[in-house]
Amino acid sequence: MGCSTRVRCVIATSSSVPPTDGASANECTPPNGCGRVRHTCSTQAGSDGSVQLDIFCELERAEPKWSREGEAGLIADSLAQAKLADDLGYGCWWTVEHHGCGEFSLSSTPELFNVLVSQHTSRIRIGHSGVLAPFTINHPIRVAERAGFLDVVSGGRLEMGCARSGFGEVRNYLLDTEMMRPQLRELFHMLPRMWNEEDFSWKSDLIEIPEINIVPKPLQRPHPPLWQMCISRESFEMAGALGVGAIGTTLLEPIESLAALHGVYHDGLRSTETRVSDIVNDQFGIFTFVHCAESKEAAIRHRAGEAVLWYINAVPRAFRTPRRVMIDSFRNRYSPGGALAALNAGQVVDDEDWDIDDPVPVIRLLNRQLMGLPLDPDEVYEVLAPLDAVIVGDADVCLAKMACFADIGVQRLLCFQQLGGLAQDHVLDSMSRLAKEVMPYL
Repeated sequence: MGCSTRVRCVIATSSSVPPTDGASANECTPPNGCGRVRHTCSTQAGSDGSVQLDIFCELERAEPKWSREGEAGLIADSLAQAKLADDLGYGCWWTVEHHGCGEFSLSSTPELFNVLVSQHTSRIRIGHSGVLAPFTINHPIRVAERAGFLDVVSGGRLEMGCARSGFGEVRNYLLDTEMMRPQLRELFHMLPRMWNEEDFSWKSDLIEIPEINIVPKPLQRPHPPLWQMCISRESFEMAGALGVGAIGTTLLEPIESLAALHGVYHDGLRSTETRVSDIVNDQFGIFTFVHCAESKEAAIRHRAGEAVLWYINAVPRAFRTPRRVMIDSFRNRYSPGGALAALNAGQVVDDEDWDIDDPVPVIRLLNRQLMGLPLDPDEVYEVLAPLDAVIVGDADVCLAKMACFADIGVQRLLCFQQLGGLAQDHVLDSMSRLAKEVMPYL
């Protein structure tokens, strides 16, 4: 059973709710004896108002000079994190798919890494976040086959997420951007049938597949949970209309923006005629930056805030997108999900916006880091601390911020802990501390 009373937490930030009922800022009052519910695929996480903690993995490490030995070490460290996550009781391990992103993400073959994870874990669910849907990158037959294989060898633990693709893949694979969303939609419609029919065939304007029996079939019946990776309002609405779960990203979005996207997703769920399956996955997930340290001072020593800044600065380079779109987003020039729409419409020009004395503190720090200037770790912490999406600090801070995500309806919080240049021992310590000092009270 879940907790009948959820943790009562308030953060003193510009984007959080004000304290009520006598609760002061940063006050956390976990209910006595409140334990976390461990959900299976047949039980919707968050159905009782709780939030499940998962792990989000890019296979990432900021290195001043990359090497093949460094790649091998990063893969080994990531596997060690997956094994620890399994032992600690995290709900799901999520692996991305990116190509040509260098140190930002070595996860070019998530289907292989996830199989590796499956053989070193026994309980934690294993997610794709997500398989890139364009048929040029991943043919639907191969997507269905690899997913079926992973579900079998993992003992039925697959969570199947799919994504349109990033702008880096558009360049690398010469993708037609107009076809990306239609192909993603069509893949979602095909997968449940591929996993259940022995004589599957498909013919549309996008693809023709002669009769084939996709094997192996997944162990989960009728099929593993389906998820869509979402950024724009249109993608959240599409996920809801298809009846699949939605996983979004925060970067530095305020909690109100995420709440608005949650509403868009649930508006889409009201549509029934476009669902891909009779089994609806109506869960809403978000991945965001997390580092749980022994104290505020320890989080500062670990330079977790600088790791967050590194990631944000690395995104435009990794995905070959104008940095300006992110900077403008931090200046609140877009509605929720509007930055991507502007980028797709070609409305963003990457003119210079690298003022190291920018009046917006976050942008000032980003620009200074990008220019190779030293940063004061105390200043970095204080600038990032009020931001909802940066869950960095001691257990009380992490608990309070995570409760705010639960308040807006987030059911799965994908904790991105291996980011930037954080040392492996600090990542493992954060995972352990979060599981022992925060997870029981969510």
